[in-house]
Amino acid sequence: MATFKEFRNNIKPNWCPGCGDFSIQAAIQRAAANVGLEPEGLAVISGIGCSGRISGYINAYGLHGIHGRALPIAQGVKLANRDLTVIASGGDGDGFAIGMGHTVHAIRRNVNITYIVMDNQIYGLTKGQTSPRSGEGFKTKSTPEGSIESALSPLEVALASGATFVAQSFSSDIKQLTSLIEQGIQHEGFSLINVFSPCVTFNKVNTYDWFKDNIINLETMPDYDPSNRVLAMNTLMETGSMITGLIYQNTEKRSYENLVYGFKEEPLAHQSLELTKSEFDNLVAEFR
Repeated sequence: MATFKEFRNNIKPNWCPGCGDFSIQAAIQRAAANVGLEPEGLAVISGIGCSGRISGYINAYGLHGIHGRALPIAQGVKLANRDLTVIASGGDGDGFAIGMGHTVHAIRRNVNITYIVMDNQIYGLTKGQTSPRSGEGFKTKSTPEGSIESALSPLEVALASGATFVAQSFSSDIKQLTSLIEQGIQHEGFSLINVFSPCVTFNKVNTYDWFKDNIINLETMPDYDPSNRVLAMNTLMETGSMITGLIYQNTEKRSYENLVYGFKEEPLAHQSLELTKSEFDNLVAEFR
């Protein structure tokens, strides 16, 4: 069984010192080791942005896709090789702006992958513009007078879209984050884990101290039931989505690939693509 260190490679991350993404990378590596994965059994697919670099920093299969398209690629990888554990990752701009359409449909489709969003509530790679997760009044280069738009509530959107696993964490709480990633990997179906990951360079509002003062850990709510979808939605609305922990999980709905008629257990990647002469002749005959 692989150790945490075996999911490391020799590429040094070039994130800004203090970026929350360092902790998220470490949590993914720890979770992969804790659930018994080997590097060759994991694929990390990322989009564009600071967070998109993560696929090159983990010793596993990796693909750095294009902006907003990590999820279509990740779903294709999983359907081609069911033996792989697939983690998609990206920022709030990648997943909740240009990629939001893919996010919603991946949620309702329920392919068995884990999606980790590094939510810094700003566009970091392009030097600090307002993102869909920035709050009203948020001042950046793109909104010098303050944003007039409401911040998107992605977890509420996820629940409304039929999500079967919704969680949220804070990059500073690596113990909780690692546990949630482990649970997401082991969940049958699509797992969404939103992670507050402060941008220390461009976001001077949503800082580490700000999150520590505003986050409510669900562990402090002993009566909370993550199997109750209505309770999950009400809790998100009542707290402004500032909760961390396992927010909702549905263990009864089967994953997409387990519902597709005729979808073989043997991964497509391992199946023979050769056609016999009779199979070829039958295909040609259909077009006559």
